[in-house]
Amino acid sequence: MNILAPLALAAALSLGTASAATPAPIADTRPTVVLVHGAFADGSSWNKVIPLLQAQGLNAVAVQNPLTSLEDDVTFTNRVVNAQSGPVVLVGHSWGGSVITQAGGHDKVKALVYVAAFAPSLNAAPVVDTKDFPTPPGFAHFIADADGYLTLPADAIARDFAQDVSAEEANLIHATQGAVRGANFEQPVTVAAWTTKPSWYIVAAQDRMIDPGAQRALAKKIRATTVELQTSHVPMVSDPESVAKVIVEAARAAAK
Repeated sequence: MNILAPLALAAALSLGTASAATPAPIADTRPTVVLVHGAFADGSSWNKVIPLLQAQGLNAVAVQNPLTSLEDDVTFTNRVVNAQSGPVVLVGHSWGGSVITQAGGHDKVKALVYVAAFAPSLNAAPVVDTKDFPTPPGFAHFIADADGYLTLPADAIARDFAQDVSAEEANLIHATQGAVRGANFEQPVTVAAWTTKPSWYIVAAQDRMIDPGAQRALAKKIRATTVELQTSHVPMVSDPESVAKVIVEAARAAAK
């Protein structure tokens, strides 16, 4: 009689029981929302949206871009995308639309959300899509330094950039704004991710920084699922619930 056989059988049964009791962990396939700010702003512009996304079970990360060039901002954005373990929904506001158009070519990015944003065509700069529309009122108030970096004064922030937020919020936007290199808006993208990935577009109907008609044309061009909000250039500050709702819709689609 082989006395080792019963021992081998017992060991096998023991291993089977242990495997059943402790199954292998299942990878989390929920998308991470990566939020890219625009010009005259920083990552804090998403402060009201992030908790709403987290309440829906989504991870949300705001990028802090230097606004020094398209290449630099794409590099910073890709660094955040690279750090995520699963699929990504890439959201861009204003100038950030150019950034996500290029960075959205990343394999992890499954959907794009444009918030009152540029959406350049391949090998085109963002200004190409807006040149035939009225010059927005906010453009008259840029302050340029000796190096060609632009900022907005406090009164322009309150009147043209964020006219539908409280005075306290407008003051914070002014105090935390990032200076943007003016030449950025002349830089063409070498990737147009919206041509291959599903896109959403939030039109800000009371925008005084990017003409609302231009935004509608951009949304149509990229064949985006479009939502129009009666807000200033910063709907994520003045109507964060509606912005979060659109992002959650994009995340659900990306998770399928």
